[in-house]
Amino acid sequence: MQCSDVTRDDGTWAGLSLDIRDPHQPGLCVFSAGPHLLVSQLSRPVLLAVVDEQLQGVDFWRTDEYRSFVPPLRADVGRALAGSPERWAHRFARYLIDSPDGPLHEGRWLLSCDSPLKRWRHADTPHAEHWSSMLVDGCPDGYIDWFLHACSWEVLPLRPMPDADDSRVKAYRKQAREGTLPPVLLWWVSGLDCHLILDGHARLAAAIAESVEPPLLQLHRTVPRDDLAARTDQAVGFYEEELTRFAELRAVHGPAVPDGAATAGPQLVRLLHDLDTARQPTWAWPLPGAEDQWRRIAREVTAGQDWPRI
Repeated sequence: MQCSDVTRDDGTWAGLSLDIRDPHQPGLCVFSAGPHLLVSQLSRPVLLAVVDEQLQGVDFWRTDEYRSFVPPLRADVGRALAGSPERWAHRFARYLIDSPDGPLHEGRWLLSCDSPLKRWRHADTPHAEHWSSMLVDGCPDGYIDWFLHACSWEVLPLRPMPDADDSRVKAYRKQAREGTLPPVLLWWVSGLDCHLILDGHARLAAAIAESVEPPLLQLHRTVPRDDLAARTDQAVGFYEEELTRFAELRAVHGPAVPDGAATAGPQLVRLLHDLDTARQPTWAWPLPGAEDQWRRIAREVTAGQDWPRI
């Protein structure tokens, strides 16, 4: 496994790249059987889902069997790492790598504080209102509407969100007011087109209760290492072609044509940055037994309740 920091164009920290070489199936795993999905943690069903026939969203049933692999985060640690998403990312990366029941598997991943969820809030919308609206309702079942936020940047809790007067939430509310709240860890799952909360349900509840923006760390897959070299070569080839094209234009039209490096250089920087940060689809393993097995699990999990998608 290799970790490396990813920076923005201006040199500031953007995320932590994780290059995982372990080929084993992860403990927290997405299985698929046609339109049926199962998120399982060490053989425990965590979430059952069915993509609707119109491809407009997903029906789900949450089992509340999910267990976070992140140990309790002490208040003194929160104060020590406050305002440093980079240090928090390295800390959470260690939990992800060391845990047998996390989602990491072979490939390249990004752990970043640049979540698109933050960009959806209108300046006049209070944080409490915004983040409450981003939470997917449903206990134990619900629906992820892919058209609700234009591209469904929603957040799905993997266990019930605690109330504002919960003892853990009260402790975190003090940290939220002080600006020392540890980040909420999210995992973007493409098959659901939403973010699952891996850790930080109480911290998110505290941020909502105090109407402050919660610090976030988002985990998603990026360009596989097998494709990285080829795509890098393509980006560099495009840059060189642009230099040649601009040079030919300048030879004909003179200095009125802008310098090729000044024009194509920033494009190259963006292309290379995207190779480290762009989201890639979440891996899903074939479910043994396919749809019959999924329905058997669904009947056991729902205990005969009238969930319409079994």
